[in-house]
Amino acid sequence: MDAINTIMQWVVAPVAAFVWLLHIKTQANTTDIAVLKAQTEANKEAHDREFKEMKISFAKVMEKLDNIEQHLRK
Repeated sequence: MDAINTIMQWVVAPVAAFVWLLHIKTQANTTDIAVLKAQTEANKEAHDREFKEMKISFAKVMEKLDNIEQHLRK
């Protein structure tokens, strides 16, 4: 019985503590990864929206330049 207590004290308990520590660290990493994914998605959506607005603005500028060119050719 003394051997079992010694094994529990010096082998099983430290291994269990190590496994518990790894579990806690893994959960923290999972949370951090989820936050980073959400931030990346938000940045991508903002970039896409800005690019679309810039494309529309550029089309309007080109349309105005075409109108100016048409008036100059008359």
